[in-house]
Amino acid sequence: MSQHAKFDPLSETAAGVDASSGTTPSAADVKRWRQYLADERAEAAVYRDLAQSRTGEERAILLALAEAEGRHEAHWLKLLGGQAGKPRRASARSRLLGFLARHFGSVFVLALAQRAEGRSPYTRDPSATPAMAADEQIHEEVVRGLATRGRNRLAGTFRAAVFGANDGLVSNLSLVMGMAATGVTSTVVLLSGIAGLLAGAFSMGAGEFVSVRSQRELLAATRPTQVTLAAAPQLDIEHNELLLVYLARGMSREAAEHRVAERMGLFSCDCDPSLSLQPELPRAADEHEAVGTAWGAALSSFCFFASGAIVPIIPFLFGMTGTGALVVAAVLVGIALLATGGIVGLLSGTSPLTRGLRQLAIGLGAAGVTYLLGMAFGAVIA
Repeated sequence: MSQHAKFDPLSETAAGVDASSGTTPSAADVKRWRQYLADERAEAAVYRDLAQSRTGEERAILLALAEAEGRHEAHWLKLLGGQAGKPRRASARSRLLGFLARHFGSVFVLALAQRAEGRSPYTRDPSATPAMAADEQIHEEVVRGLATRGRNRLAGTFRAAVFGANDGLVSNLSLVMGMAATGVTSTVVLLSGIAGLLAGAFSMGAGEFVSVRSQRELLAATRPTQVTLAAAPQLDIEHNELLLVYLARGMSREAAEHRVAERMGLFSCDCDPSLSLQPELPRAADEHEAVGTAWGAALSSFCFFASGAIVPIIPFLFGMTGTGALVVAAVLVGIALLATGGIVGLLSGTSPLTRGLRQLAIGLGAAGVTYLLGMAFGAVIA
């Protein structure tokens, strides 16, 4: 769209001209173009605001996106001519993006911007050029790439927080609903909820400890040792099994033979840099000691699960009983499920509302089924 990068809007007629047909635009056209203009300005501002908190390549990419939105702004200004008028407010979505970019500048803003670029109306609007429509499609992929970088930088504990809390919400609400449906007293329901919180949190913590510890042990078992440095000088050149070591590590035969020659001291120069690898220096100690990392993961999982599991028993902790307590518990859990589902939706680049409603349906569905089973068991026992 470089052909629209420079223009003089004052040179256009007061009525403006529709470049696609050469006719005077209708009032509906002018209104739509003014909205496009406002949104382009807002989106350019979002990218500039995000660029302020970044450096290097990411900053350059965001500023390039802002420049592209500026070219689109120029297109609508040229069509509007003298009817550009007083700056129009951007859409609520664009204003929200701007607010988040100025105050947070997080991966969530990029995830929302990705969805915004993907919903561009330019492919359906004859007043927008094909190049502009193509720009918006490419912008979606650019923002997707930036958002992916941010998602990858998110700490694993953050993702664990969302999923751990969600597990606590659903499992303990189901337990509380199931126990209440059997007809036991509210005190028993409360004690069952506390027991469920502790049992689930300890189970999650223990499971995470074992998982992380086992993963690190498996990685340590697959890490190459330094035996080749010590054993190479004593190997039989005619029956050199060092070649098998490098083949087993995935090297091509040519690269393996080259490395064997280096290790055996047959030549010392790196005659072929594409085949010579870095010396097998002793591995530096891991700054994250395995047991400490496993303990940290266990504690995080315990706390995240407990933070979700406590929500269903809040009404009972404050003395509520009966159906009223169950309704309040379900409402509180529903709100929390919508929040966790929305966060997952943002992280995955999908609709936060859709993911939130899905989490809500799954969580309350599980609790409802457990309630019905509790009623059935209560009837049988009675």
